[in-house]
Amino acid sequence: MDRYSFLNTINHQQIEILYKKYLEDPDSIEHSWRAFFQGFDFYKEKYCRKKSVSISIDKEINVLKLINFYKKEGHLFAKINPISEKIYYPTPTLKKFFLEKEDLDKIFFSSKEIGLPPCTLREIIFFLKNRYCESIGLEYMYLYNPEQINWINNWINNPNNRLYNNEKFKILININKATKFEKFIHTKFVGQKRFSIEGNESILPAINYIIEYSSINYPIKDFVIGMSHRGRLNILCNILKKNCKKLFSEFFGKEYIEKNFLGDVKYHLGDNIYLKNKIGREINIINVPNSSHLESVYPIVEGIVRAKIDNDYNCNFNKVIPILIHGDAAFSAQGIAYEVIQMSLLEGYKTGGTIHIIVNNQIGFTTNCSDSRSSIYCTDLAKVILSPVIHVNSDDVESVIYSIRFAIDFRMSYNQDVFVDLLGYRKYGHNEGDDPRFTQPNFYKIIDNNKNIYFLYKNQLKKNKLISKKKIKFYEKKYKNYLNNGLIKYKFTDKIAKVLINVVIVKTNFKKNILLKIGNKIYNLPKNKNIYNKTVKFLKIKNKKLLKTETVDWGIAELLAYGSLLYEGYNIRLSGEDVERGTFAHRHIVIISEFEEKIYLLNNIRNGQGKLYVYNSLLSEYGVLGFEYGYSMFNTKTLTVWEAQFGDFSNSAQIIIDQYLSSAETKWKIKNSIVLLLPHGDEGQGSEHSSSRIERYLQLCAYYNMFICNCSTPSNFYHLLRRQIKFDFIKPLIIFTPKSLLRNIQCISSLSELYNGKFEEFIDDKYVIKNYVDTLVFCSGKIYYDIFKKRKILNKKNIAIIRIEQLYPIINNLFEKILIQYTNKRKIIWVQEEPENMGVWPYLFRKYSKIPWILISPTESSAPSIGRNNLFLKTYLKLINKVFNFNT
Repeated sequence: MDRYSFLNTINHQQIEILYKKYLEDPDSIEHSWRAFFQGFDFYKEKYCRKKSVSISIDKEINVLKLINFYKKEGHLFAKINPISEKIYYPTPTLKKFFLEKEDLDKIFFSSKEIGLPPCTLREIIFFLKNRYCESIGLEYMYLYNPEQINWINNWINNPNNRLYNNEKFKILININKATKFEKFIHTKFVGQKRFSIEGNESILPAINYIIEYSSINYPIKDFVIGMSHRGRLNILCNILKKNCKKLFSEFFGKEYIEKNFLGDVKYHLGDNIYLKNKIGREINIINVPNSSHLESVYPIVEGIVRAKIDNDYNCNFNKVIPILIHGDAAFSAQGIAYEVIQMSLLEGYKTGGTIHIIVNNQIGFTTNCSDSRSSIYCTDLAKVILSPVIHVNSDDVESVIYSIRFAIDFRMSYNQDVFVDLLGYRKYGHNEGDDPRFTQPNFYKIIDNNKNIYFLYKNQLKKNKLISKKKIKFYEKKYKNYLNNGLIKYKFTDKIAKVLINVVIVKTNFKKNILLKIGNKIYNLPKNKNIYNKTVKFLKIKNKKLLKTETVDWGIAELLAYGSLLYEGYNIRLSGEDVERGTFAHRHIVIISEFEEKIYLLNNIRNGQGKLYVYNSLLSEYGVLGFEYGYSMFNTKTLTVWEAQFGDFSNSAQIIIDQYLSSAETKWKIKNSIVLLLPHGDEGQGSEHSSSRIERYLQLCAYYNMFICNCSTPSNFYHLLRRQIKFDFIKPLIIFTPKSLLRNIQCISSLSELYNGKFEEFIDDKYVIKNYVDTLVFCSGKIYYDIFKKRKILNKKNIAIIRIEQLYPIINNLFEKILIQYTNKRKIIWVQEEPENMGVWPYLFRKYSKIPWILISPTESSAPSIGRNNLFLKTYLKLINKVFNFNT
């Protein structure tokens, strides 16, 4: 709260009483009032005697209320809109604050609140209008932290926050590039989509200033930019120095040599560059590729930044800045924006503060602001985390730069998000082939008559005699020649090639003695810690199972996989809803003491200096998976794992899965080794708790873009996790993990399978004599144990049960090798618990249609499973029996 909020809850009579008490005994009143009266007395002593002016306390308080009003409400009638003079409220009157015209030339001590010496009310009002009601409207008085409010007040009142002449010239050069770039493409590539930044060209000098100012005045080395389409080509060319001839070749549709590389439209592409700032410091700028799903790239940017903070900068938040550039309609409407903002202060996801810039066109495609949000501003979401918002007129570029400097200084002072609302317009339609006059004819009459920012700022500098016509023409011609040369040279640009990836098989076994030592460290709890009795008992059983019987269940195998990788120097990051304990209470990688102290079981493994990060996430799938995908993108030495609470919950993150995880390499040559753990299995718990939608992931598979696995043994899970980080190439891994199998006594592995074994893509049937077998039953996952149990009861020796553990890619020669071994086979069955139109079957039938499959599954369905448990059990039993009663 602001320091003068106490003034709003007291009347003048009470003030007089308090003042008398203060005169009798200053310590008898509250400290805020005491400080106020002390200042008032000082003012009277120094100024009023000399000038024979007498001001009452209540008048001073009224002036303070006037000042506070401008701080709180000034943004509502600031001149922040370049194409409209509409304001929400009329300018405040003297009468509203019980002040009169006669007071205008009286001197007030309250001016100290805005950094001025005692001065007249007229001067105070002039200052307030200039600071709070011109091209900038600042929202910050809702902040709870009085230190931050005081910091902002001091920053605003600091006369040193001004631009020098050389900075103004550089701004003009940047605006020239922004406007001339758009005009050049508009005339040379008529009708082609480019998502022009015209009407908000000041975004270019704004970003350039972020990079230059923060890398010179602060120790920032990395900048990670996330943005959608509008202005992307301009920023790629003029900020990331993408060669314009390469850009023009994309307009002309150059082909790719590699047939499996599809590429993407030019305004989705990203880039990165290392360059030196003007003091010679090397900096790295990344513009992350994005899909057409607005705002989807933003959690990915945050993940990339956090990865750099953790691994490159030893948890220093002041070495890298995330910059997110939003559209006004998308930012106020897309739920992912809220998810990312809610992450920003959480321990596992914070990045030291993001600079948000809203490129506010005041329209979303054809939809007006009044139809696209319920809040006054598109930035009102910022108030969720109590971050300041600065609204600024995009046509006043010096105010834009002032706002950007404020954003950087605030971010670096408090490591908190800050929002700059860049209020401009969109010169053309949603894209350059669209006519906006169909839907906003009056709006575009105003826009057509508006001068562009380069014209306005150039004339301003010329008027102030800060630049000559000759110098302007030189730089205009220089940039125009650069664009023209790029257009000529594009014809000689080579086709874009893709580097082929060679798959190398790696060993995943591990020494037995070290594995046992790791297990002993994991399950031996530290002494003198009060821990829940049931937890202690649980861990003792695990320890006994591992050390005495040398067997491992799913939870033990997982922790041993992590522990062995930490021992070898790799890092582990595990994130998701309730991952510390595990949704099904099988993991317990973090133990909570009676005093709610967190004890990390794997923290004792120090030999390899691998780092362990485990975070229970906020209740978000879209945002968190996007974050983890970004984290994994720049982090080849970290096994990054995201777990869904139930597999079907990943539906909420489908945009990340479809547009990034499965296809980013094909579109943008971006590799990623993220691991998804998706609990899967039909156990009568209803649709949302049964299926991870295996069919959807298999539908996304092509050209070895990712691994899809459904492990049925702890040892295979162990080797799969270790294999993922030891590969010399990078692919995402989707693992469908069990639920009931976590405690199934059949679902165990021997310790020897961990230290001597490897990952098995197929698990053949070791319990049958192959020559006696006439029926092959292929399956995947949990259903194997139920078929196996039934076969044992029936004593059927003619049926072999074969598990496909790696569903994609299926190694063809392994498939053939298994089939050849069964020389007397007559029937080949595929059995699954999922309905006929779901699960593995649609994929298997398409890819291996020459095999004479017999399908055993539930009939097709619109929902994955039955909701009532008794009916499920009855139906499931029939399914298992059918495997043994099937006649052809």
